[in-house]
Amino acid sequence: MDHLRKRRDFLAAAKAERAGAASFLMQGRDRGDAGTIRVGFTVTKKTGNAVVRNRIRRRLREAVRRVLPEAGQAGFDYVLVAREAALRTPFDALVREIERSVRKVHTPRSNAPHGARKAGGRPERRTSSGPSPEVASTEVAGAAAGAPEAPSDDIKPTPADGGPPA
Repeated sequence: MDHLRKRRDFLAAAKAERAGAASFLMQGRDRGDAGTIRVGFTVTKKTGNAVVRNRIRRRLREAVRRVLPEAGQAGFDYVLVAREAALRTPFDALVREIERSVRKVHTPRSNAPHGARKAGGRPERRTSSGPSPEVASTEVAGAAAGAPEAPSDDIKPTPADGGPPA
């Protein structure tokens, strides 16, 4: 079992399948070769100071060492993004969470409409907070047809708009 060291490997795993747990988020990617299992750990400064981050990393590393040789698949990269709960979770529960997450990463997704994922592995998100596409298309169609806008009572036309002089 090797460690991930290059940023591009972490980024590639971030676009792949994922499985959440209370103590961490596991990301798993099939490299498409029959090489060894590789593992990376991410523990952000948000979780605590260096001492806390290193304790979390050591606990996750040991739990992974116990689980992945049997449960992991050759040719896969796994990244564990730690959460603060990884420090407080009992070690046996941490091992069970890793086992469950590995199974979930390897289970093919069903073609369910809810939570459907695009090719990058992430759920589709709406990028605008405006009206839905159906509403927007009817509004554009109405404006394109030359439908006059209803005048507003609090906006008075100016001479430039063809209104009476002030």
